[in-house]
Amino acid sequence: MSFAVEVEKLTYEFSNGSKPSLVDIDLQIPWSTRTLIVGANGAGKSTLLKVLSGKHLCRDGKILVNGVNPFSPAATVNGDDECLLTTYLGTEWCHMSVINRDIGVSELLESIGFAHFRDRGDLLCKILDVDLQWRMFRLSDGQKRRVQLVMGLLKPWKVLLLDEVTVDLDVIARSKLLQFLKWETQTRQCSVIYATHIFDGLADWPDQLLHLKAGRLVDLLDLHKNVQFTASNDSAGNDSAGNGTVTQTGDLVSITRVESLHPLAVAWLSQDPNELKQSSPTPQPNLR
Repeated sequence: MSFAVEVEKLTYEFSNGSKPSLVDIDLQIPWSTRTLIVGANGAGKSTLLKVLSGKHLCRDGKILVNGVNPFSPAATVNGDDECLLTTYLGTEWCHMSVINRDIGVSELLESIGFAHFRDRGDLLCKILDVDLQWRMFRLSDGQKRRVQLVMGLLKPWKVLLLDEVTVDLDVIARSKLLQFLKWETQTRQCSVIYATHIFDGLADWPDQLLHLKAGRLVDLLDLHKNVQFTASNDSAGNDSAGNGTVTQTGDLVSITRVESLHPLAVAWLSQDPNELKQSSPTPQPNLR
């Protein structure tokens, strides 16, 4: 199977008659890769992930995840290796009523098969520093998020869709999680698609960087081929982030001063609608 995700001519609009949230999306996500989605609020990041997960029914365009239409019954479990075809983790989980009740973490995990995936579960608990003796109603938002991640990642998956789920994590937990996901994609056939507004520590994590703007895919970069980090103090380019500059020569994007994707994200989003503009004495580079 050539691609983890394959999308052609995808357009999606909600039933309330508003303008489409996704417009004419063409996208291919290879196996064993990590893809980062960048976009302003309302750009369509969450909608795209929910369409790929089968949570939003879409009748327009070709959509294949692991070679299967995500809206078909075959899109649930790969029976050969007890591996979920798709796992979606979003921010809604922490608002569920059960999460705030007096229930033990061990009880939650056992209810979804912790005993069957014990080795993997123990590893995830160690990585995310989750105590099986915790009671959910006593936990902070960050601790609840770590429990969600252990639950969501307990059963192996082929395609993992993450929508801002690291927002409540401290820097250590987030770093360990990202390293675990990188290791997963390097040791078995699986891929991760991650939408976030937090770019610290991601310079060497993704393989692809996608830019959604008003529901359209306007930029697609191969981080290994199209992005380079340099130590130059050249003041040309965009320094609206205050800690780096962005310049483009042909298909190559150069980020100077820092080894971070944050300056590139700022350069992209400062041109997008629905995002607060940041004033800068230098023109914004055209990175499209």
